[in-house]
Amino acid sequence: MYDLTAFQRDLLYVVAGLDEPHGLAIKEELEDYYEKEVHHGRLYPNLDTIVEKGLIDKGQLDRRTNVYSLTQRGQRELEARNDWENQYAAELFD
Repeated sequence: MYDLTAFQRDLLYVVAGLDEPHGLAIKEELEDYYEKEVHHGRLYPNLDTIVEKGLIDKGQLDRRTNVYSLTQRGQRELEARNDWENQYAAELFD
């Protein structure tokens, strides 16, 4: 996961946290977090990048809607990231 941008990492976390993550739902979650608009030209190429890296899968919900899911590799990467963050910051949140 070290080679992901912060935005791509955020995408991975959002995909992992939503029940049925599709582009618009992911976009809305990120806009709530960033408190600004996330453009399609930024969102979809970055989703495609993390699909290519094998961290999420991309499927079709219907003819117009792609749905994303976390792969086992993506799950392992998120767990490793969480462990790494906790190594440095866990005591801040106790």
